[in-house]
Order: sequence, then C-alpha cells, then structure tokens
Amino acid sequence: MKRIYLHTLPLRIWHWVNALMVIILIITGSQLRISGIASLRPHDPALVVHKYAGWAMVVFYIFWFAYSLISKDLSRNYVIGRHDLKGIFKQAIFYLFLIFRGEQNPFRPSPDNKFNPLQKIAYGAIMFIFAPVLIITGLLYTDIAFLRKYMLLWNITGIVDAIHIIAAYVFSLFLVIHVYMATLGPTPLFHINAMIKGYEEEPDEDEGKPDCEVHSANPGSETGNQRA
Repeated sequence: MKRIYLHTLPLRIWHWVNALMVIILIITGSQLRISGIASLRPHDPALVVHKYAGWAMVVFYIFWFAYSLISKDLSRNYVIGRHDLKGIFKQAIFYLFLIFRGEQNPFRPSPDNKFNPLQKIAYGAIMFIFAPVLIITGLLYTDIAFLRKYMLLWNITGIVDAIHIIAAYVFSLFLVIHVYMATLGPTPLFHINAMIKGYEEEPDEDEGKPDCEVHSANPGSETGNQRA
C-alpha cells in the first residue's frame, strides 16, 4: 500500500467547517420555509442563526477561493481538460453499472488531479454556480438598507426568493449524493478518513493480482524464467 497526500490541512479544515455551516443553513432554512418568513420577527432564533451561518459561509467561500487560487488547486483540480472529456463516458459507466459488480474505479486520484471528470463537473457547478447564487441571493435578503431599497423598487423579492430556494434544494441534493458517494470506497469510511487525515491509501500495482501474474511480470523470478 502506498499513501497519497491528497488533501492539505487548510482545505480539510475548510471542508468540515463549511459542511457544518451548510447543515445549519439547511436546518434553519427549512424552519423558515415551514413557519413562513413573513411571520418571523427580526430576532427570531432560526432567522438569526440562518443569517450568521450565511455570513460565515461567505467568509469560508472567500477563504476557499483565495487559498485554492494561490495554491493552484483551482487550475489543477477543477479545470476540465481534454483527457477529462475522454474519460467522462468511462467514468459514467463505472458509476452506473460497474461499481455494483465490484470492478475497479478507472480513475486514480493524485495530488495534481484529485477529481475524476464527473466530480469536476459536479464540484465545479456547486462551487462556481450554485454557491455564488446562494451567497448573492442570501445577501440580498439581509438587512442591508441599500440592497433592500432596490429589491423593493424593482419588485424582485419573489424572484430572489425563488432562486435562493432552488439553489438551496440543489445544495441539499448534492449533500445527500456527496455523502453517499463518499462511502463507496474499499470501506465505507475510506474516503472520509482521507478527508480527515489528508492521506489516501492506494494498493500497489501487484497487490490483488494472482500469483501467476505477479511472477510472470517479474522476469527475475524462478517462475518467470521458466516461462521465458
């Protein structure tokens, strides 16, 4: 087994703190939708917690973007290249069929390429489309007089609310799928442990092969010499 360092400490801390904020936002956001925003007082606990969790998410997003940009994590792991386009179909077949037959994932993560093509599409959509939409629409709903003035003037409150809710639903669906996919390693906690420790263990090329294949691949072995 060889250990591959995939997740740096700053990104691991961001991942878990941001995950906590997302869960808090989903819970408090659900409470706001059930009880109705119009009936809430300015100091209602759910509204206050939702607002501050939203501001925290803004801060963490700025940190993630700045760190990923400076460390070149964005260009290495989020940009879809030609090799990714070639691997999309193979990766989709694996997730739809081959994974249930116990076959090996065609993608091997590395520090310079952590995500397979479908992960790049999913994470890219979340981080560069839906997260900014959530943040912008959430900011429009905060008690910022300048923003509220133009929302009322242009009568876009309902539209902003609808966009915010749609983005929140997408985030909630992504969270469920993300947690499920994280359990699909060699063991249910394999990928989760990697996000805690930073390292992911990968079997050596010869590990898991039948003995005859290993010996034949080694020309210096007795079996290999006999077959030669």
